[in-house]
Amino acid sequence: MPQEITLSTPPSQPPQPPQSLFQRLRVVLVETSRPGNIGSVARAMKTMGFAELVLVNPRVEGALQHEEAVAFASGAQDVLASARIVATMAEALEGINFAAAVSARLREFSPPVHTPREVAVQVAAAAELYPALILGNERFGLPNEIVERCNVLINIPANPGYSSLNLAQAAQVLLYECRMAALDGAVPAASPVGFCGDAASQAQIEGMYAHLEQALVAIGFLDAGNPRKLMPRLKRLFARTGLETEEVNILRGIARQMMAHGRKPEE
Repeated sequence: MPQEITLSTPPSQPPQPPQSLFQRLRVVLVETSRPGNIGSVARAMKTMGFAELVLVNPRVEGALQHEEAVAFASGAQDVLASARIVATMAEALEGINFAAAVSARLREFSPPVHTPREVAVQVAAAAELYPALILGNERFGLPNEIVERCNVLINIPANPGYSSLNLAQAAQVLLYECRMAALDGAVPAASPVGFCGDAASQAQIEGMYAHLEQALVAIGFLDAGNPRKLMPRLKRLFARTGLETEEVNILRGIARQMMAHGRKPEE
């Protein structure tokens, strides 16, 4: 019989001062092809006062030590040295509760679309948000499955006749807006719903989506063999709400009850 584990009550700690956006923001580069672009993004980050860089499966071996990356970093080698390389988006977004995909291409099932300035003001003012700016491959951008899981899609309002931006240029625009918002201390209008709880992490939200999908299959609402576009639509719906941890727990409780009372397999 397994022993019961008793957790001792940790000693009370004095409240910690809220971290500024410069400490909370993370830049995530997905499958970057050119080491020079990685170095240029590191330079843009340091120029604007940010430091946390994560690479997801860069397409060049030894990307952070590549001579082109080091050369293009031009004084921001410390950002490269502290950067991490991970294999999955789940690893890249660990500890993140506000994911912002960056794309010039709008998607059918994208989360709400905002400008860099709108997102920057939001994340700078909300000390409970730990945001990530996610930029995709230079040629292919971000895949739909990553965009659909984000809280927002950032679209830079460039010249519609020629809206192409280099990866590092896009990062510079975003980080400039984040810096200005962080220094300005702009506070958005108060929430109309009053009390706001802790923002749910990306891991919590992904777990909720998987649980909800299982429940919808269990009650026969979703055909697992032919899901069509139901889950992307639901993800877009929930992305507009800004889910809190307690809300995710409620939805998972609903999913649990749905599965407990789901349809029995036909004889």
